[in-house]
Amino acid sequence: MPQIKHFPLPDVGEGLTEAEILTWHVAPGDTVTVNQIIVEIETAKAAVELPCPYAGVVTELLAEVGQTVEVGTPIINIDVDPGGAAAPAGAAANGTAAGFAVNGTTTEAGQQAGAEQVLPNLVGYGPKSSSATRRRPRKDAPAPAAAPAAVPAAATATAAPVAPPARVAPPPPPVAPPAPTPAPAPAPAAPAGGPGLVPLAKPPVRKLAKDLGVDLHALAGSGPGGVITREDVQRAGEPTSGAVQGAPGYDAATRERRVPIKGVRKATAQATADSAFTAPHVTEFLTVDVTPMMELRARLKNHPEFRDVKLTPLAFAARAVCLAVRRTPDVNATWDEAAGEIVYKDYVHLGIAAATPRGLIVPKVRDADQLSLAELARSIEELATTARAGRTTPGDMANGTITITNIGVFGVDTGTPIIASPSESAILALGAIRDMPWVVDGQVVPRKVCQLALSFDHRVVDGQQGSRFLADVGALLADPALAITY
Repeated sequence: MPQIKHFPLPDVGEGLTEAEILTWHVAPGDTVTVNQIIVEIETAKAAVELPCPYAGVVTELLAEVGQTVEVGTPIINIDVDPGGAAAPAGAAANGTAAGFAVNGTTTEAGQQAGAEQVLPNLVGYGPKSSSATRRRPRKDAPAPAAAPAAVPAAATATAAPVAPPARVAPPPPPVAPPAPTPAPAPAPAAPAGGPGLVPLAKPPVRKLAKDLGVDLHALAGSGPGGVITREDVQRAGEPTSGAVQGAPGYDAATRERRVPIKGVRKATAQATADSAFTAPHVTEFLTVDVTPMMELRARLKNHPEFRDVKLTPLAFAARAVCLAVRRTPDVNATWDEAAGEIVYKDYVHLGIAAATPRGLIVPKVRDADQLSLAELARSIEELATTARAGRTTPGDMANGTITITNIGVFGVDTGTPIIASPSESAILALGAIRDMPWVVDGQVVPRKVCQLALSFDHRVVDGQQGSRFLADVGALLADPALAITY
């Protein structure tokens, strides 16, 4: 008989309670294997691909694309015994004789002893029929004499006319139709919104379409193989295109569009609100002449160790933070309200804030204090590449100790960043590096200048500690040679 397994939505990290279905990679009737990627979901932290825990045939998708599902809710049904579904299913309906009749192979002998006929035709072995006749003597003693006669008759009937086995052949075709999958045929009818019929588009493109209110089903992809590109979505999202007016949530009367708050945006809003109204924030600012850092950066680009490394000011700032933490470990500590303790951490899991099409995420560089400048630069570049591709996992964003946000890439000089409370107590904002007049040895000269902003939790970090840490970071950026003294 069919063995249907239900796959419930798992908790993919840190007690998440729900996730949104982004893409189904399978459809009803598809054959799947263990660990095959079957669905992509978006949690409050990341887009995650889920592997299949079973091998079998997909019978039903229980959640649609765009639907938010709670952890533990079944999202797909899989028949793990599709090969055994045809024969036993029919036999179990009304007993073996009934299954034989359903297959349309009843003979005269079968009408007299249907059970004996079914097994020889389905399995092809006489001994099965004789075992079935053993039930008759228990009910009726005279039957044994008739039964042996019926068995040879049945055997000769199945051996001489080869028709019964030929008639049994049709059962496989009924099983095959799910595999040939009428599902691919409905693929062109994706606008109908079938659960497994999803337009071809990468996660960042789907996120952009969601933000702009563009229905991907209505677009024809211009990419290879019909893949919908960012440009396709942006064109459709232009106010004059008319696509926005027909998008979900758009009200033509008010000319407003409403988008549900979920995923990363929902998590970010909750986290920042909790942090702002729980941890007493203090922000300090420092303007730094980083000309020596930029000169060192230019020299290191030709060094063999850095030749294939994208060395950015952010890498220098990350190294400076890791060194400065040694002198002021308070900024790397955590306030544990429940335990009534301050937790000091003998490691630095450095968070790097990244703006992605899905929203703001903060992946971590594990044990950043143990890495060299070149290793930090490579790690940051890998995090950025993964984040832009929408492949950052929840585990990559967990358990940070301190964070850097590089707002300078947007041309912004400074800001007041919000702490990733309760797991962290400080966050540093790195502003844009600009050519500005600066006084050097009594002379006004053009220099490379940037502003630093440090926000910290005043329950853990006092003003003196926060100021010393910020001054140390600034000094290391202004004179990288000081790194040898830390």
